[in-house]
Amino acid sequence: MELPKEFSERMKRLLGSEYEDFLRSYDTKINQGIRINTLKCSDTRAAAARLGAAERVAWCPDGYYTEKSALSGNHPYHAAGVFYFQEPSAMSAAEGLPLPENPRILDLCAAPGGKTTHIGARMQNKGLLVSNEIIPKRALILAENVERMGLINTIVTNEAPSKLADKFPAFFDGIIVDAPCSGEGMFRKEPQAVTEWSEAHTLSCAERQKNILDDAYKMLKTGGYIMYSTCTFSFDENERIVQYMAEKHSMEICDIPCLDSLSDGIGDFPDIEKCRRIFPHRHKGEGHFAALLRKTEKAAPPENKREKRGKKNGRSHSTLDSAIKLYRDFEKKALKTAVSGEFVLFGDNLYLLPEKPDTDGLKILRCGLHLGEIKKNRFEPSHALSHAFPADTYKNALCLTCDSPEIKKYMHGETVECSLNGWCVVCADGYVTGWGKASGGILKNRYPKSLRTLK
Repeated sequence: MELPKEFSERMKRLLGSEYEDFLRSYDTKINQGIRINTLKCSDTRAAAARLGAAERVAWCPDGYYTEKSALSGNHPYHAAGVFYFQEPSAMSAAEGLPLPENPRILDLCAAPGGKTTHIGARMQNKGLLVSNEIIPKRALILAENVERMGLINTIVTNEAPSKLADKFPAFFDGIIVDAPCSGEGMFRKEPQAVTEWSEAHTLSCAERQKNILDDAYKMLKTGGYIMYSTCTFSFDENERIVQYMAEKHSMEICDIPCLDSLSDGIGDFPDIEKCRRIFPHRHKGEGHFAALLRKTEKAAPPENKREKRGKKNGRSHSTLDSAIKLYRDFEKKALKTAVSGEFVLFGDNLYLLPEKPDTDGLKILRCGLHLGEIKKNRFEPSHALSHAFPADTYKNALCLTCDSPEIKKYMHGETVECSLNGWCVVCADGYVTGWGKASGGILKNRYPKSLRTLK
C-alpha cells in the first residue's frame, strides 16, 4: 500500500524505530471479529465456539476473533441477534465507559450500532439509552441493529448534536463520542480512505470533533463520563482534543482499567498517558484511540423533565388506553410475563419505555421497545417484540436447529409445519429469530420481508 508522504513522515516521527514494523503491518491479515450479545446468551464462549471463534479479544471479554468470510448475515444466529460483526479495536470504547446503577447513557455518533448495542448489552436493558445518528440513512441502519440485538430501553434519534444539547442539559451519566475522523487507522481495511486523506482534512476533523464534544459536555451530569474515541493516529484528532477538553472545561482525564493492555497516550500534558492507543503492529486490531473524561464542575443546569401525559401526535388518552388494552389481551395469550414501563403511541404503533424523557420536537426513529401495531381493532406484534426477551418468555415456541431445513425455509419466508396454535416465536438452537402464526398444522410466516434470505 502506497501511503501519503505527509502521513508516513508523521508516523516515522511518532513511532521512531517501530516505524518499519508498523509499515509491515499493512501486509498482514486484517483482524476481524464478532461480539457475542450478552442480552441473548450468558455463555459467550460457548456461543462463539459454535460460530467457529475461539480467541478472545484482550480488551473485550465478549469479543472474539473470527474470519468474516466464515460467517454471514444470513446465519440464524445473526438474525437472532446473538452476535454483531465488529472490528476488534472498535470494541474498546463501549467496554471502557463506567456505568452507574440504572444509568442514562447517550451514544452521540452511533451508526451503524456497534457501540450502541455493546453498551446496551452492558446495561442489560436497565436505565435509558439514547442512540443518535445525524445522517438519516445511517440512522435507519442503526434502528434495525437496535431491534435485532434486543435493546428495549433505547430511543433512536436522528438529530444534530447541538439540538440534543438544547434538549438534554446535564441529563446523562455517560456519553460515547465515537467521533467522525480522518480514518487513518482504517487504511488497510478501507484503502479508499488513503486517497481521501490530507493533513488539512485531519485539522478539519479536529475542529468538528471539538464542536461535537462541546455539545456532549453540555449534556453530561456533574461526575459523569465522556468516552471519546476515533479510528485515527492523528495527534491533532486524539490527544490534542483531550487536552482541549481538559483546558476548556476542566475535565479530568481518567484511567481506563479494562484497556490497560493497550498503548499509552502520547504527549507531555498532565495525565495524557491515561489515554489509550491501538497500533496494528502492537495489538490485534486496526488503529484506534480512546480517552475517558470526567466532568468535575460543581454547578449544573436543570435536567430534562419527564414529558407530561396528554395528547401525543393527536392521539388522546382514551386512544392510548384502548391500544394498551389490545396489547394486554395479546400479552396474556402469547407471553408468560407482563411488561412494565411508559406506553407511547405513535400513530397506530405502540411503544414501551422504562423512562420517557421530553423528546418533543426531536426526530425519533425508535422510541424504546416497539410492541406492535393496532390494525382494525386488533393487535399485531412487531418483529422487535420477538427479539425483546429469551425464548422461554413466550408461551409458544417452535424450536429448530440452526442448520435445519426448516429454519432456512422460515428465513426464506416460507411456511413450515407446526403443531402449535396461535402466535409463536421461531427459534434456532433456542435463540428467537421471529414470529409465526400457527393453525391447522402450518406456521404462517411473519418474518419481515426486508430480512428474508435468498435461496
